[in-house]
Amino acid sequence: MADITTQQIQELRARTGAGIKDCKAALVDSSGDFTKATEYLRQKGLASAVKKASRAATEGIVHSYIHFGSRIGVLVEVNCETDFVARRDELKELADNVAKQIAACPNVEYVSVADIPAAFVESEKQIEAGKEDLASKPEAIRDKIVLGRIEKRLKELCLLDQPFIKDQSITVDELVKLTGTKLSENVKVRRFVRFVVGEELASEKKESDEASA
Repeated sequence: MADITTQQIQELRARTGAGIKDCKAALVDSSGDFTKATEYLRQKGLASAVKKASRAATEGIVHSYIHFGSRIGVLVEVNCETDFVARRDELKELADNVAKQIAACPNVEYVSVADIPAAFVESEKQIEAGKEDLASKPEAIRDKIVLGRIEKRLKELCLLDQPFIKDQSITVDELVKLTGTKLSENVKVRRFVRFVVGEELASEKKESDEASA
C-alpha cells in the first residue's frame, strides 16, 4: 500500500472538495498520483471543487485586522455565494486568518498570479535575463532558468501561494478551498489592502535624502 501523508490528503481535498476518507482511498488506489486520484473521485461522483469554482461568488464580507502595536492594519474582502454563508463563523474565521497572513507577509502585493500586470512580468523577465550569472549559459538553458526564477518571484508576491502561517503544510489557496468545501460554496479572496504606519512617508523621506545627497 502506498505511504500516503496527511498533507497529500489535504491537498487533494482542497482540489476536489471530496471527503478525507474518500481522498485517502483515492490516493491509495492511485499510489499517490494526484491526476489519477482526481479521476478516481470524479468517476465516483465525489469531486465537487471544480463545480463550485464555476459558481458566482457575489456575497461576502469585508474584514479588518489591526496587528499588535497598532502599526499594521489590513482590510480584506472574502466572497461567497449567499448572504447566509456570509454570516457564518467559518467565513469570518477564514477572513481573519487571511488578514493575519497579509499582515505577516510584507512582500505580498497580489491575491493571485493572474492579478499581476503583464508589463510587470515582462520587466522581471528582462531583468533576470540580463543577469551576469546567465551570460555564459546556452540560450535554451538560460530561458529555463529565467522561467523558474520568474515563477518563484511571482509566487512570492501572491497571497494564495503563501504557506499558511498557522499550518505550513498547506497554502492559503488550499485553506480557502477547504473552507469552501466545509461551507459547500465557492469561496474566494477578492482583494486586500495593507496599511503600515509611516510607510509612504519613510519612502518619500528616503527619496528626498538621496536627491539632496
